[in-house]
Formats: sequence, structure tokens, C-alpha cells
Amino acid sequence: MSLKNVRLEVMKFLEKDVESLIEKYLIPIEKIWQPSDFLPDSEGQNFFEEVREIRELSKELPYDFWVVLVGDMITEEALPTYESWLMEVEGVKQTDRENPWAKWVRHWTGEENRHGDVLNKYLYLSGRVNMREIEKTTQYLISDGFDIGTDRDPYKNFVYTSFQELATYVSHNRVAKIAKDNGNKQLAKMCKIVAGDEMRHHNAYSEFVERIFKVDPSQMMMAFHYMMKQKITMPAHFLRESGNKISTAFEEFSNTAQRIGVYTSIDYVEILEKLITRWEIDKITNLTDEAEKARDYLMRLPARMYRLADRIKIPENSFQFKWVEPAVIK
Repeated sequence: MSLKNVRLEVMKFLEKDVESLIEKYLIPIEKIWQPSDFLPDSEGQNFFEEVREIRELSKELPYDFWVVLVGDMITEEALPTYESWLMEVEGVKQTDRENPWAKWVRHWTGEENRHGDVLNKYLYLSGRVNMREIEKTTQYLISDGFDIGTDRDPYKNFVYTSFQELATYVSHNRVAKIAKDNGNKQLAKMCKIVAGDEMRHHNAYSEFVERIFKVDPSQMMMAFHYMMKQKITMPAHFLRESGNKISTAFEEFSNTAQRIGVYTSIDYVEILEKLITRWEIDKITNLTDEAEKARDYLMRLPARMYRLADRIKIPENSFQFKWVEPAVIK
């Protein structure tokens, strides 16, 4: 049987548990938070006073912070790309409304959609960013699409989402801490709860991988090895500003996030270590010789990557993004 057919068989085998995993990891729409819970009530009498408070508190946050918050928001707003990608994964039948995997993707998308909404509206109300430039960057990112190197392989895609959901948790959580340290408790609470969603989603995708390891350990190991050898590509790796070429803004955005400690090369390695530990890579049995070599590579990889991370030099000066005007930001 071909590897593709084996993967389809495994996805079919796991289908019976997806409904229970939706109940375990996703929250019903009537019970989950909505963006309006964290924003001024446009129907309320105190709307303008609440907006003024947001604008005053926003003055206390530095330039690099706004760059990272904008980049995080744009990444979340590119959700149409992520949903369409996951709907193409082998075993996900979007034409079958009752297909459990398609149902998972739709429900996951519904939860993720709120993140871009709440951050977008906050940025708009803050008065600290150039929303038109941000909107153009978002449209470019969706229009340019992305290629995360997983093809339609569910094993590789689940490694990717396990890693990436934890990375977004780290980023939103650190942004929340910076906001809190600068006296902006409202923004801190908002980013903290977004981070909480990302952690739930990370746990879900990680459990998908755990279940695959139990039924197809060698090929799951090979998929993990493949993804880490090629390196995890960030979802916004094609980020660009208006008038510029594809990907030209991503490196500067990454430098900014690293410079203020929101997401660093050390975080990347620590996430890898967490996945190795969670999936108990060192204890998995019944591997082929090729998969054993892949396991050995994975077990040695963090130490090697820590050495490389220590050598990375980040520019001290902030890049001038069109998204944020430095004249009005500390």
C-alpha cells in the first residue's frame, strides 16, 4: 500500500474520535468569548470615553511593540489561507458536510477568526497605526498565499500546526506581559485570552500526532523529521508592505519580535524540545531503521540549534514600517 493510502487509512481510523476531540478542545459558540467583550460598546453611552481611554493608554507603548502587535494581527487575519490549506489535507473532505475532519477545520477556523477581529478593532481604535497600510499588507498576505512545505500530508500538517499554535501562544502571551508592564491591563487581558485559545489548539493538534504515533510510528517519525530538517516556516513568511516585493517585511518583523523578546530563536528550539518531550520521541518502539535514524537526528537537533541560536545577531535599530508612525510613539 502506498504511503498516501496508509495515511488515508489512518485518518479514516481516527475519524471516530474527532467529534469527542472537538468537544474536548473547542468551546461552543454560545459559551466562548467574542471580540466585543474586550472592546468599547458602540451602543453604550460611554463609548467615546472608553475609546479615549484606549488612545491614552496606547501612548505608553513603544514603537517596536506596535510593530509586533500589527504583525501578529496580520498573521491572524490571513486565516482564509490557513483554512483553505487545511481543507486540502488528505482525509479532510470539505464536500462532505458531516466529515469529522472537515468539521474540525471549520470549528477551529471559527475560533481563530475572533483573534484577528479583536486585534484589528483594537488597533483601529488606538489611533497609533496606519490602518490603510496594514489593510494592504493583510490583503497582500492573503493574495500571495503560502507554502509551508507540508503538501497535503496530514502527518506533516499536524506537526506544523502543533508547532505553530505553540509559537503563537508564546507570542501573544509575551505581548500581553509587555502591555501589562506598561499599565495597559485591558490589552493585556485581551492578548492573554487569545494566547489561551492558541494553547488549547496546540494541545489538540499535539494529540492528533500522539494518536498517529500509536498506529503508524515510523511514518509519523519520518514526517516529524522532515518538518524539522526543513525548518518550520512561519505562516506570515510572505509578509510585505505596499510597493515592496514578497517576503521583504517578514525578516524585519521577525527581528523586531526577537529584539523585544516576543518570539526568539531560543523559543523556536524550546518548542521543538517540548514536542520531543510531549510525544516521548525517545520511547517510541517498533520503528524501521530509517525511522530510528530520524529519531536520532531529532534527539540531537535541539543542542545543535541552541549553538546556532547563540550566534544570531539582531539589529539594534528599529526598521521603519509603514504600519506605524514613529513620531507619535515613544
